[in-house]
Amino acid sequence: MKRVILTRHAKSSWADLGQADHDRPLNTRGQAAACKVGQWLHDNGYIPDQVLSSTAKRCVETWAGLDQALGLGITPAYDRKLYHAHVGNMLEKLKAATGDTVLILGHNPGIAAFAEELLEVVPKSDNFFRYPTAATTLIDFEIKDWAELQLRSGKLHSFVIPRELGV
Repeated sequence: MKRVILTRHAKSSWADLGQADHDRPLNTRGQAAACKVGQWLHDNGYIPDQVLSSTAKRCVETWAGLDQALGLGITPAYDRKLYHAHVGNMLEKLKAATGDTVLILGHNPGIAAFAEELLEVVPKSDNFFRYPTAATTLIDFEIKDWAELQLRSGKLHSFVIPRELGV
């Protein structure tokens, strides 16, 4: 079995309107949400052994918050191609993954579309379709190698948003 954890970056700051989108950091709420989602992953034993992430500052900082709670010390594979990536790019990256539980940090609308395309049955949830910041989906696959991955073959294991965790 393989598992993917799809996390949208946490809430970013718009304090500097002249700042390039790629360079926007998390705001205070985003920092708290990243830590809280990381704690939720840790407390439930949802531990990634590989992390793929967009190079955007808000994704880098989201991973820092997640790992603060997880305590894994994993260095993500940062990839500019995951910055505002579409489903095809994320699928290509996941099919080349080597971990059993792979966490992908990305952006909307791509990360939400990818979650939807991976699932055999999509949950009827407004939050799932909105995929708010730091939303996290765990999807399980009955495969031995990521190269075998097919769209619409995953089973939803869990879905959480920071608001459900008190952030």
